Amino acid sequence: MNWAVITPLIVFLIIIFAVGLWSNKSVLTTNSFLEEYFLGERQMGGFILAMTMVATYGSASSFIGGPGVAYNQGLGWVLLAMAQLATGYFVLMVLGKKFAIIARQYKAITLIDFLKERYHSKAVVIISAGSIIIFLFSSMTAQWIGGARLVESLTGMPYTTALLIFAFSVLVFVIVGGFRAVALTDTIQGVVMFMGTLILLIATIKAGGGVSKIISDLAAENPNLISPFGAGRTLTPSYVSSFWILVGVGVVGLPQITVRAMSYKNSKAMHNAIIIGTIVVGFIMLGMHLIGVFARPVLPGVKVGDTVMPLLSMKVLPPVVAGIVLAAPMAAIMSTVDALLILVSSALVKDIYLNYIKPNAGDQQVKKVSFSVTAITGILVILLALSPPDLIIWLNLFSFGGLESVFIWPVIFGLYWNKGNKNGAITSMILGMGSYILLDRFYPNAFGLHTVVIPIVLSFAGFIVASLVMPQKEAVKELKV
Repeated sequence: MNWAVITPLIVFLIIIFAVGLWSNKSVLTTNSFLEEYFLGERQMGGFILAMTMVATYGSASSFIGGPGVAYNQGLGWVLLAMAQLATGYFVLMVLGKKFAIIARQYKAITLIDFLKERYHSKAVVIISAGSIIIFLFSSMTAQWIGGARLVESLTGMPYTTALLIFAFSVLVFVIVGGFRAVALTDTIQGVVMFMGTLILLIATIKAGGGVSKIISDLAAENPNLISPFGAGRTLTPSYVSSFWILVGVGVVGLPQITVRAMSYKNSKAMHNAIIIGTIVVGFIMLGMHLIGVFARPVLPGVKVGDTVMPLLSMKVLPPVVAGIVLAAPMAAIMSTVDALLILVSSALVKDIYLNYIKPNAGDQQVKKVSFSVTAITGILVILLALSPPDLIIWLNLFSFGGLESVFIWPVIFGLYWNKGNKNGAITSMILGMGSYILLDRFYPNAFGLHTVVIPIVLSFAGFIVASLVMPQKEAVKELKV
Protein backbone atom coordinates (compact mmCIF):
# COMPACT_ATOMS: atom_id res chain seq x y z
CA MET A 1 0.00 0.00 0.00
CA ASN A 2 1.14 3.55 -0.79
CA TRP A 3 0.78 5.06 2.67
CA ALA A 4 1.91 8.52 1.51
CA VAL A 5 -1.22 8.63 -0.66
CA ILE A 6 -3.53 6.83 1.74
CA THR A 7 -2.70 8.81 4.91
CA PRO A 8 -4.29 12.14 3.76
CA LEU A 9 -7.43 10.21 2.82
CA ILE A 10 -7.56 8.63 6.27
CA VAL A 11 -7.19 12.08 7.88
CA PHE A 12 -10.00 13.37 5.64
CA LEU A 13 -12.27 10.50 6.72
CA ILE A 14 -11.50 11.14 10.39
CA ILE A 15 -12.57 14.78 9.98
CA ILE A 16 -15.78 13.68 8.24
CA PHE A 17 -16.59 11.21 11.02
CA ALA A 18 -15.90 13.86 13.66
CA VAL A 19 -18.50 16.10 12.00
CA GLY A 20 -20.92 13.16 11.93
CA LEU A 21 -20.48 12.51 15.66
CA TRP A 22 -20.90 16.20 16.44
CA SER A 23 -24.10 16.31 14.34
CA ASN A 24 -25.39 13.26 16.19
CA LYS A 25 -25.95 15.49 19.23
CA SER A 26 -28.63 17.36 17.27
CA VAL A 27 -30.23 14.08 16.17
CA LEU A 28 -30.38 12.82 19.76
CA THR A 29 -31.58 16.05 21.42
CA THR A 30 -33.96 17.51 18.81
CA ASN A 31 -37.65 17.95 19.52
CA SER A 32 -38.45 16.89 15.95
CA PHE A 33 -36.43 13.85 14.93
CA LEU A 34 -37.86 13.68 11.41
CA GLU A 35 -37.21 17.34 10.54
CA GLU A 36 -33.69 17.19 12.01
CA TYR A 37 -32.67 13.80 10.61
CA PHE A 38 -34.07 14.32 7.10
CA LEU A 39 -33.89 18.13 6.68
CA GLY A 40 -31.45 19.62 9.25
CA GLU A 41 -34.31 21.75 10.68
CA ARG A 42 -34.20 23.97 7.54
CA GLN A 43 -31.25 26.02 8.78
CA MET A 44 -28.83 26.03 5.82
CA GLY A 45 -27.14 29.31 4.95
CA GLY A 46 -26.16 30.36 1.40
CA PHE A 47 -22.63 28.94 1.33
CA ILE A 48 -23.67 25.63 2.90
CA LEU A 49 -26.67 25.38 0.53
CA ALA A 50 -24.43 26.00 -2.50
CA MET A 51 -21.82 23.50 -1.38
CA THR A 52 -24.34 20.80 -0.48
CA MET A 53 -25.99 21.14 -3.92
CA VAL A 54 -22.57 21.05 -5.60
CA ALA A 55 -21.43 18.06 -3.55
CA THR A 56 -24.69 16.17 -4.06
CA TYR A 57 -24.81 16.84 -7.80
CA GLY A 58 -21.06 16.33 -8.24
CA SER A 59 -20.84 12.59 -7.79
CA ALA A 60 -18.83 9.56 -8.86
CA SER A 61 -19.96 10.40 -12.40
CA SER A 62 -18.35 13.84 -12.23
CA PHE A 63 -15.04 12.71 -10.73
CA ILE A 64 -14.66 9.10 -11.82
CA GLY A 65 -17.06 8.26 -14.66
CA GLY A 66 -17.06 11.65 -16.44
CA PRO A 67 -13.27 11.90 -16.83
CA GLY A 68 -13.29 8.25 -17.93
CA VAL A 69 -15.73 8.96 -20.77
CA ALA A 70 -13.87 12.18 -21.67
CA TYR A 71 -10.65 10.12 -21.87
CA ASN A 72 -12.31 7.93 -24.51
CA GLN A 73 -14.40 10.54 -26.34
CA GLY A 74 -12.22 13.68 -26.29
CA LEU A 75 -13.16 17.35 -26.14
CA GLY A 76 -16.66 16.69 -27.48
CA TRP A 77 -17.58 15.21 -24.11
CA VAL A 78 -16.28 18.35 -22.36
CA LEU A 79 -18.66 20.44 -24.48
CA LEU A 80 -21.52 18.11 -23.62
CA ALA A 81 -20.67 18.13 -19.89
CA MET A 82 -20.68 21.94 -19.75
CA ALA A 83 -24.44 21.89 -20.24
CA GLN A 84 -24.44 21.41 -16.46
CA LEU A 85 -23.09 24.92 -15.82
CA ALA A 86 -26.49 26.50 -15.18
CA THR A 87 -27.95 23.59 -13.22
CA GLY A 88 -27.82 25.07 -9.70
CA TYR A 89 -28.96 28.48 -10.94
CA PHE A 90 -31.82 26.96 -12.91
CA VAL A 91 -33.07 24.73 -10.07
CA LEU A 92 -33.10 27.46 -7.43
CA MET A 93 -34.65 30.01 -9.79
CA VAL A 94 -37.47 27.68 -10.89
CA LEU A 95 -38.26 26.35 -7.42
CA GLY A 96 -37.21 29.55 -5.71
CA LYS A 97 -38.77 30.95 -2.56
CA LYS A 98 -42.20 29.61 -3.50
CA PHE A 99 -41.17 25.97 -3.07
CA ALA A 100 -39.50 26.57 0.30
CA ILE A 101 -42.45 28.63 1.62
CA ILE A 102 -45.08 26.14 0.48
CA ALA A 103 -43.02 23.24 1.85
CA ARG A 104 -43.04 24.97 5.24
CA GLN A 105 -46.79 25.61 5.03
CA TYR A 106 -47.37 21.96 4.16
CA LYS A 107 -44.88 20.98 6.91
CA ALA A 108 -43.22 18.93 4.17
CA ILE A 109 -40.00 17.17 5.10
CA THR A 110 -39.57 15.31 1.80
CA LEU A 111 -40.50 15.96 -1.82
CA ILE A 112 -43.18 13.29 -1.50
CA ASP A 113 -44.66 15.19 1.48
CA PHE A 114 -45.07 18.17 -0.86
CA LEU A 115 -46.69 16.03 -3.58
CA LYS A 116 -48.98 14.31 -1.05
CA GLU A 117 -50.32 17.61 0.30
CA ARG A 118 -50.55 19.20 -3.13
CA TYR A 119 -52.41 16.37 -4.87
CA HIS A 120 -54.14 14.55 -1.95
CA SER A 121 -53.52 11.19 -3.56
CA LYS A 122 -52.27 7.92 -2.10
CA ALA A 123 -51.39 6.76 -5.63
CA VAL A 124 -49.08 9.76 -6.11
CA VAL A 125 -47.26 8.88 -2.88
CA ILE A 126 -46.88 5.19 -3.78
CA ILE A 127 -45.67 5.89 -7.34
CA SER A 128 -43.26 8.57 -6.06
CA ALA A 129 -41.75 6.35 -3.38
CA GLY A 130 -41.49 3.42 -5.79
CA SER A 131 -39.76 5.59 -8.41
CA ILE A 132 -37.25 6.93 -5.90
CA ILE A 133 -36.41 3.45 -4.70
CA ILE A 134 -36.09 1.96 -8.22
CA PHE A 135 -34.00 4.70 -9.80
CA LEU A 136 -31.93 5.73 -6.79
CA PHE A 137 -30.76 2.15 -6.30
CA SER A 138 -29.15 2.50 -9.73
CA SER A 139 -27.54 5.82 -8.78
CA MET A 140 -26.35 4.57 -5.38
CA THR A 141 -24.87 1.48 -7.01
CA ALA A 142 -22.85 3.80 -9.28
CA GLN A 143 -21.52 5.71 -6.25
CA TRP A 144 -20.65 2.53 -4.36
CA ILE A 145 -18.74 1.24 -7.41
CA GLY A 146 -16.93 4.58 -7.82
CA GLY A 147 -15.83 4.58 -4.18
CA ALA A 148 -14.68 0.98 -4.40
CA ARG A 149 -12.74 1.67 -7.63
CA LEU A 150 -10.99 4.56 -5.91
CA VAL A 151 -10.00 2.52 -2.85
CA GLU A 152 -8.98 -0.37 -5.12
CA SER A 153 -6.72 1.86 -7.26
CA LEU A 154 -5.05 3.43 -4.22
CA THR A 155 -4.49 0.36 -2.08
CA GLY A 156 -4.24 -2.55 -4.50
CA MET A 157 -6.94 -4.35 -2.50
CA PRO A 158 -9.37 -6.66 -4.32
CA TYR A 159 -12.47 -4.84 -5.58
CA THR A 160 -14.83 -6.63 -3.17
CA THR A 161 -12.71 -5.74 -0.12
CA ALA A 162 -12.48 -2.12 -1.24
CA LEU A 163 -16.26 -2.03 -1.74
CA LEU A 164 -16.97 -3.33 1.77
CA ILE A 165 -14.57 -0.84 3.41
CA PHE A 166 -16.03 2.13 1.54
CA ALA A 167 -19.64 1.09 2.10
CA PHE A 168 -19.15 0.45 5.82
CA SER A 169 -17.59 3.90 6.29
CA VAL A 170 -20.46 5.69 4.54
CA LEU A 171 -23.21 3.71 6.25
CA VAL A 172 -21.91 4.38 9.74
CA PHE A 173 -21.54 8.09 8.97
CA VAL A 174 -25.08 8.53 7.58
CA ILE A 175 -26.78 6.43 10.25
CA VAL A 176 -25.06 8.41 13.00
CA GLY A 177 -25.33 11.96 11.63
CA GLY A 178 -28.41 12.31 9.42
CA PHE A 179 -29.06 15.29 7.11
CA ARG A 180 -27.22 17.87 9.23
CA ALA A 181 -24.03 15.81 9.10
CA VAL A 182 -24.48 15.37 5.35
CA ALA A 183 -24.99 19.12 4.78
CA LEU A 184 -22.03 20.17 6.95
CA THR A 185 -19.64 17.64 5.45
CA ASP A 186 -20.89 18.56 1.98
CA THR A 187 -19.48 22.02 2.69
CA ILE A 188 -16.07 20.55 3.49
CA GLN A 189 -16.32 18.17 0.54
CA GLY A 190 -17.34 20.94 -1.88
CA VAL A 191 -14.25 22.96 -0.99
CA VAL A 192 -12.04 19.86 -1.32
CA MET A 193 -13.60 19.08 -4.72
CA PHE A 194 -12.88 22.62 -5.97
CA MET A 195 -9.25 22.64 -4.78
CA GLY A 196 -8.60 19.07 -5.94
CA THR A 197 -9.85 19.88 -9.43
CA LEU A 198 -7.63 22.97 -9.65
CA ILE A 199 -4.46 21.20 -8.47
CA LEU A 200 -4.89 18.15 -10.71
CA LEU A 201 -5.74 20.23 -13.80
CA ILE A 202 -2.57 22.30 -13.42
CA ALA A 203 -0.44 19.18 -12.77
CA THR A 204 -1.88 17.34 -15.78
CA ILE A 205 -1.25 20.27 -18.14
CA LYS A 206 2.32 20.51 -16.85
CA ALA A 207 2.92 16.76 -17.23
CA GLY A 208 1.60 16.87 -20.80
CA GLY A 209 3.96 19.70 -21.79
CA GLY A 210 1.34 22.43 -21.97
CA VAL A 211 -2.09 22.74 -23.57
CA SER A 212 -0.74 23.20 -27.13
CA LYS A 213 1.34 20.02 -27.00
CA ILE A 214 -1.51 18.02 -25.48
CA ILE A 215 -3.89 19.17 -28.23
CA SER A 216 -1.28 18.30 -30.87
CA ASP A 217 -0.81 14.83 -29.40
CA LEU A 218 -4.56 14.24 -29.35
CA ALA A 219 -4.92 15.39 -32.98
CA ALA A 220 -2.06 13.14 -34.04
CA GLU A 221 -3.70 10.13 -32.41
CA ASN A 222 -7.23 10.83 -33.68
CA PRO A 223 -8.44 14.20 -35.06
CA ASN A 224 -11.94 13.44 -33.77
CA LEU A 225 -10.63 13.69 -30.20
CA ILE A 226 -10.47 17.47 -30.62
CA SER A 227 -13.76 17.80 -32.52
CA PRO A 228 -17.18 18.43 -30.99
CA PHE A 229 -18.39 15.02 -32.27
CA GLY A 230 -16.24 12.70 -30.12
CA ALA A 231 -13.70 10.03 -31.04
CA GLY A 232 -16.32 7.88 -32.78
CA ARG A 233 -18.32 10.87 -34.12
CA THR A 234 -21.30 9.76 -31.99
CA LEU A 235 -21.93 13.12 -30.32
CA THR A 236 -24.29 14.56 -32.91
CA PRO A 237 -25.71 18.11 -32.59
CA SER A 238 -29.18 16.77 -31.74
CA TYR A 239 -27.82 14.46 -29.03
CA VAL A 240 -25.63 17.15 -27.46
CA SER A 241 -28.49 19.67 -27.52
CA SER A 242 -30.99 17.24 -26.00
CA PHE A 243 -28.49 16.19 -23.33
CA TRP A 244 -29.06 19.58 -21.71
CA ILE A 245 -32.55 18.45 -20.81
CA LEU A 246 -31.04 15.61 -18.77
CA VAL A 247 -28.42 17.66 -16.91
CA GLY A 248 -30.04 21.11 -17.07
CA VAL A 249 -33.81 21.60 -17.25
CA GLY A 250 -34.68 18.16 -15.94
CA VAL A 251 -32.62 18.46 -12.75
CA VAL A 252 -35.59 20.33 -11.25
CA GLY A 253 -37.20 16.90 -11.01
CA LEU A 254 -34.39 15.20 -9.06
CA PRO A 255 -35.61 14.58 -5.48
CA GLN A 256 -32.07 14.73 -4.06
CA ILE A 257 -31.73 18.26 -5.46
CA THR A 258 -35.25 19.56 -4.75
CA VAL A 259 -35.01 18.62 -1.08
CA ARG A 260 -32.10 21.07 -0.82
CA ALA A 261 -34.36 23.82 -2.11
CA MET A 262 -36.68 23.39 0.89
CA SER A 263 -33.95 23.38 3.55
CA TYR A 264 -32.39 26.87 3.43
CA LYS A 265 -33.23 29.43 6.09
CA ASN A 266 -34.00 32.66 4.16
CA SER A 267 -34.02 34.44 0.78
CA LYS A 268 -30.50 35.80 1.19
CA ALA A 269 -29.21 32.25 1.62
CA MET A 270 -30.90 31.19 -1.62
CA HIS A 271 -29.54 34.15 -3.62
CA ASN A 272 -26.00 33.59 -2.35
CA ALA A 273 -26.29 29.88 -3.15
CA ILE A 274 -27.30 30.62 -6.76
CA ILE A 275 -24.13 32.67 -7.36
CA ILE A 276 -21.69 30.45 -5.47
CA GLY A 277 -23.16 27.19 -6.76
CA THR A 278 -23.09 28.25 -10.42
CA ILE A 279 -19.43 29.30 -10.24
CA VAL A 280 -18.27 26.18 -8.38
CA VAL A 281 -20.27 23.70 -10.52
CA GLY A 282 -19.02 25.34 -13.72
CA PHE A 283 -15.38 25.16 -12.67
CA ILE A 284 -15.53 21.58 -11.39
CA MET A 285 -17.36 20.22 -14.45
CA LEU A 286 -15.02 21.98 -16.88
CA GLY A 287 -11.89 21.09 -14.92
CA MET A 288 -12.63 17.40 -14.32
CA HIS A 289 -13.67 16.66 -17.90
CA LEU A 290 -10.67 18.54 -19.32
CA ILE A 291 -8.48 16.48 -17.00
CA GLY A 292 -9.99 13.31 -18.49
CA VAL A 293 -9.16 14.41 -22.06
CA PHE A 294 -5.71 15.78 -21.21
CA ALA A 295 -4.87 12.52 -19.43
CA ARG A 296 -4.86 10.59 -22.71
CA PRO A 297 -1.35 11.63 -23.88
CA VAL A 298 -0.01 11.64 -20.30
CA LEU A 299 -1.42 8.22 -19.37
CA PRO A 300 -2.00 6.23 -22.59
CA GLY A 301 -3.60 2.82 -22.77
CA VAL A 302 -5.95 2.89 -19.76
CA LYS A 303 -8.38 0.00 -20.24
CA VAL A 304 -11.00 0.80 -17.52
CA GLY A 305 -12.16 4.41 -17.87
CA ASP A 306 -13.21 4.67 -14.23
CA THR A 307 -9.58 4.27 -13.10
CA VAL A 308 -8.22 7.23 -15.12
CA MET A 309 -8.65 9.82 -12.36
CA PRO A 310 -6.89 7.91 -9.51
CA LEU A 311 -4.12 6.56 -11.76
CA LEU A 312 -3.44 10.03 -13.22
CA SER A 313 -3.32 11.63 -9.77
CA MET A 314 -0.70 9.16 -8.58
CA LYS A 315 1.37 9.65 -11.75
CA VAL A 316 1.51 13.47 -12.01
CA LEU A 317 1.48 14.47 -8.32
CA PRO A 318 3.75 13.83 -5.34
CA PRO A 319 2.24 11.03 -3.19
CA VAL A 320 1.02 13.23 -0.31
CA VAL A 321 -0.50 15.79 -2.69
CA ALA A 322 -2.11 12.95 -4.68
CA GLY A 323 -3.72 11.75 -1.46
CA ILE A 324 -5.12 15.23 -0.78
CA VAL A 325 -6.38 15.59 -4.36
CA LEU A 326 -7.97 12.14 -4.32
CA ALA A 327 -9.97 13.28 -1.33
CA ALA A 328 -11.98 15.23 -3.99
CA PRO A 329 -13.56 12.20 -5.71
CA MET A 330 -13.90 10.53 -2.32
CA ALA A 331 -15.73 13.64 -1.11
CA ALA A 332 -17.96 13.73 -4.21
CA ILE A 333 -18.87 10.08 -3.91
CA MET A 334 -19.47 10.15 -0.16
CA SER A 335 -21.61 13.27 -0.30
CA THR A 336 -23.81 11.89 -3.07
CA VAL A 337 -24.18 8.50 -1.38
CA ASP A 338 -25.03 10.28 1.88
CA ALA A 339 -27.77 12.31 0.21
CA LEU A 340 -29.22 9.35 -1.69
CA LEU A 341 -29.28 7.12 1.40
CA ILE A 342 -31.11 9.82 3.35
CA LEU A 343 -33.56 10.25 0.45
CA VAL A 344 -34.39 6.55 0.10
CA SER A 345 -34.65 6.21 3.88
CA SER A 346 -37.03 9.17 4.06
CA ALA A 347 -39.20 7.75 1.24
CA LEU A 348 -39.56 4.44 3.06
CA VAL A 349 -39.87 5.76 6.61
CA LYS A 350 -41.65 9.11 6.29
CA ASP A 351 -43.68 8.54 3.15
CA ILE A 352 -44.64 4.87 3.43
CA TYR A 353 -44.19 3.66 7.04
CA LEU A 354 -45.60 6.75 8.80
CA ASN A 355 -48.28 7.50 6.23
CA TYR A 356 -49.73 4.05 5.70
CA ILE A 357 -48.25 1.45 8.06
CA LYS A 358 -47.91 3.03 11.51
CA PRO A 359 -49.06 6.69 11.55
CA ASN A 360 -48.92 6.89 15.35
CA ALA A 361 -45.37 5.61 15.77
CA GLY A 362 -43.45 7.31 18.59
CA ASP A 363 -40.21 9.23 18.13
CA GLN A 364 -38.02 6.41 19.48
CA GLN A 365 -39.62 3.88 17.18
CA VAL A 366 -39.19 6.19 14.19
CA LYS A 367 -35.49 6.54 15.07
CA LYS A 368 -35.02 2.76 15.17
CA VAL A 369 -36.87 2.25 11.89
CA SER A 370 -34.92 5.08 10.18
CA PHE A 371 -31.55 3.68 11.25
CA SER A 372 -32.57 0.12 10.27
CA VAL A 373 -33.92 1.13 6.85
CA THR A 374 -30.75 3.10 6.06
CA ALA A 375 -28.56 0.12 7.00
CA ILE A 376 -30.64 -2.41 5.02
CA THR A 377 -30.69 -0.12 1.97
CA GLY A 378 -26.92 0.18 2.09
CA ILE A 379 -26.47 -3.59 2.29
CA LEU A 380 -28.75 -4.15 -0.71
CA VAL A 381 -26.75 -1.61 -2.75
CA ILE A 382 -23.50 -3.39 -1.80
CA LEU A 383 -24.92 -6.61 -3.26
CA LEU A 384 -25.85 -4.81 -6.50
CA ALA A 385 -22.35 -3.29 -6.74
CA LEU A 386 -20.52 -6.62 -6.56
CA SER A 387 -20.52 -6.94 -10.38
CA PRO A 388 -19.52 -3.47 -11.67
CA PRO A 389 -19.63 -2.23 -15.29
CA ASP A 390 -16.55 -0.58 -16.82
CA LEU A 391 -18.10 2.91 -16.81
CA ILE A 392 -20.41 3.85 -13.92
CA ILE A 393 -21.59 7.07 -15.56
CA TRP A 394 -24.29 5.21 -17.50
CA LEU A 395 -25.84 3.88 -14.28
CA ASN A 396 -25.96 7.39 -12.88
CA LEU A 397 -27.43 8.95 -16.01
CA PHE A 398 -30.07 6.20 -16.18
CA SER A 399 -31.13 7.16 -12.65
CA PHE A 400 -31.20 10.88 -13.52
CA GLY A 401 -33.41 10.35 -16.56
CA GLY A 402 -35.84 8.09 -14.75
CA LEU A 403 -36.37 10.43 -11.80
CA GLU A 404 -36.73 13.47 -14.05
CA SER A 405 -39.32 11.74 -16.24
CA VAL A 406 -41.40 10.97 -13.16
CA PHE A 407 -41.12 14.15 -11.08
CA ILE A 408 -40.43 17.21 -13.21
CA TRP A 409 -44.03 18.11 -14.17
CA PRO A 410 -45.77 17.17 -10.88
CA VAL A 411 -43.27 19.47 -9.14
CA ILE A 412 -43.41 22.42 -11.58
CA PHE A 413 -47.15 22.31 -12.26
CA GLY A 414 -47.77 21.64 -8.58
CA LEU A 415 -46.18 25.00 -7.85
CA TYR A 416 -47.38 27.10 -10.75
CA TRP A 417 -50.66 25.68 -12.18
CA ASN A 418 -53.73 25.57 -9.94
CA LYS A 419 -55.68 23.44 -12.44
CA GLY A 420 -53.09 20.71 -12.18
CA ASN A 421 -54.53 17.83 -10.16
CA LYS A 422 -53.91 14.29 -8.96
CA ASN A 423 -55.17 12.78 -12.22
CA GLY A 424 -52.64 14.80 -14.18
CA ALA A 425 -49.86 13.93 -11.73
CA ILE A 426 -50.60 10.18 -11.77
CA THR A 427 -50.85 10.09 -15.57
CA SER A 428 -47.67 12.10 -15.97
CA MET A 429 -45.71 9.90 -13.56
CA ILE A 430 -46.83 6.60 -15.07
CA LEU A 431 -46.23 7.81 -18.64
CA GLY A 432 -42.83 9.25 -17.74
CA MET A 433 -41.55 6.18 -15.87
CA GLY A 434 -43.02 3.60 -18.25
CA SER A 435 -41.86 5.24 -21.48
CA TYR A 436 -38.40 5.95 -20.09
CA ILE A 437 -37.78 2.34 -19.03
CA LEU A 438 -39.13 0.96 -22.33
CA LEU A 439 -37.12 3.37 -24.49
CA ASP A 440 -33.95 2.85 -22.47
CA ARG A 441 -34.25 -0.93 -22.87
CA PHE A 442 -35.45 -1.19 -26.49
CA TYR A 443 -34.90 2.09 -28.36
CA PRO A 444 -32.32 4.31 -26.60
CA ASN A 445 -31.53 7.73 -28.06
CA ALA A 446 -34.56 7.61 -30.39
CA PHE A 447 -34.35 10.00 -33.37
CA GLY A 448 -30.80 10.91 -32.30
CA LEU A 449 -32.05 12.52 -29.07
CA HIS A 450 -31.13 11.55 -25.54
CA THR A 451 -33.53 8.92 -24.17
CA VAL A 452 -34.97 11.28 -21.55
CA VAL A 453 -36.47 13.72 -24.08
CA ILE A 454 -39.48 11.72 -25.33
CA PRO A 455 -40.58 10.57 -21.82
CA ILE A 456 -40.47 14.17 -20.56
CA VAL A 457 -42.55 15.33 -23.53
CA LEU A 458 -45.05 12.48 -23.03
CA SER A 459 -45.32 13.13 -19.29
CA PHE A 460 -45.88 16.84 -20.01
CA ALA A 461 -48.71 16.10 -22.43
CA GLY A 462 -50.17 13.50 -20.06
CA PHE A 463 -50.27 15.96 -17.17
CA ILE A 464 -52.00 18.69 -19.19
CA VAL A 465 -54.58 16.43 -20.86
CA ALA A 466 -55.50 14.40 -17.75
CA SER A 467 -55.82 17.52 -15.59
CA LEU A 468 -58.16 19.20 -18.08
CA VAL A 469 -60.20 16.11 -19.05
CA MET A 470 -60.52 14.79 -15.47
CA PRO A 471 -60.73 17.87 -13.23
CA GLN A 472 -60.41 17.25 -9.50
CA LYS A 473 -63.75 17.55 -7.70
CA GLU A 474 -62.35 19.10 -4.54
CA ALA A 475 -60.77 22.51 -4.98
CA VAL A 476 -57.02 22.82 -4.67
CA LYS A 477 -56.15 25.16 -1.86
CA GLU A 478 -54.21 28.14 -3.16
CA LEU A 479 -51.41 29.15 -0.83
CA LYS A 480 -50.16 32.71 -0.57
CA VAL A 481 -46.46 33.24 -1.10
